[in-house]
Amino acid sequence: MTQLKTLWEIVKLATQLGFTSFGGPIAHLGFFHETYVKRHKWLNEKSYADLVALCQFLPGPASSQVNMGIGIIRGGMLGGIVSFIGFTLPSVCVLIIFANVLNLFTIENTGAIQGLKIVAVVVVAHAIINMGKKLTPSLSHKVIALCALIVMLLWQTTFSQIIVIITAAVIGLVFFKKDIDESDADLPLKLSKKTAIISLTLFFSLLILLPLLREWIQKDWIAMFDSFYRSGALVFGGGHVVLPLLEKEFVPPGFLTEQQFLTGYGAAQAVPGPLFTFAAYIGAVKASWSGGLLATFAIFLPAFLLIFGTLPFWQQLRNNKTIRGAFVSVNAAVVGILIAAFYQPIWVSTINSSNSFTFAAVLFSLLVHFKLPAWLIVVLGAIGGILLPL
Repeated sequence: MTQLKTLWEIVKLATQLGFTSFGGPIAHLGFFHETYVKRHKWLNEKSYADLVALCQFLPGPASSQVNMGIGIIRGGMLGGIVSFIGFTLPSVCVLIIFANVLNLFTIENTGAIQGLKIVAVVVVAHAIINMGKKLTPSLSHKVIALCALIVMLLWQTTFSQIIVIITAAVIGLVFFKKDIDESDADLPLKLSKKTAIISLTLFFSLLILLPLLREWIQKDWIAMFDSFYRSGALVFGGGHVVLPLLEKEFVPPGFLTEQQFLTGYGAAQAVPGPLFTFAAYIGAVKASWSGGLLATFAIFLPAFLLIFGTLPFWQQLRNNKTIRGAFVSVNAAVVGILIAAFYQPIWVSTINSSNSFTFAAVLFSLLVHFKLPAWLIVVLGAIGGILLPL
């Protein structure tokens, strides 16, 4: 009964956050801090900071992994699962419904959609500026970001991002070890190291086996699962960085058009919860509810396996200067990857006139300087798209 009560508390709070957490990953972390640390005191300030640090270092959606981690700390593995469901399901349902409406009425060329695409430009630009300030504090970090940007724009292949990340990690192993501060606080956990080893083994096994199964079996659902799983497993930096991976996986093969892709990305800015739920929209364009749910499970599965697999070992990892130095360099490269994703396809496919640029500048100023909430920017973007010649 006590366990059921705990799980109910977790899913109730997570669902409330799933309906109200607008504003992207940084805003999500603020909502989590207010709810779980300050109001309900499920963990202390130091434990929360340590959990956020771990999730920033891992590939995948950082805010979602923090949410999973809090659920694990509070209620074990089941706590992590129900916390994920509560936080993610609201936006998944909305985006699947949106994809079905889009397929039914063919509305991707309406003014409102163009307005939402401009909102995407504004939100990603704001994210890049904020991440750049935090992740490129020195000239050497900025040089890594610039090199990553150049490679991503001039060498656009399936493996470009992976090679950039690996190269940045090697640079960090050599040059950034002495820049890392140590800490000695432990996280309170209800997860065994045996579970962690099984999770990490499954994570790497799927990463290797799914592409092989895709070639051998030639089934659409296996190809979809493989594409979303690899996208979720190889992304550093959160939801905005998954954009170029998903675009390369689904637009060139004709899975969906670039217009449909950017339309869904714009709509994803209008809903609360993690940006990775954009996958639900892509899956639903192809196969309605079943495709949306399969895509959601596939893209978040690596995040689950990594958080289950690393939490029990976090104390050793966080005090290893070599490992942490690699992550610092990778995070700098992520800024360059973000800028490249911002330019192509977001900017070049959306800002195609002086009217579009002017409207984007206004929305950006309202978001950054006038501090209007993200949901209001989304509403203004949709209205402006209807009323203005963009």
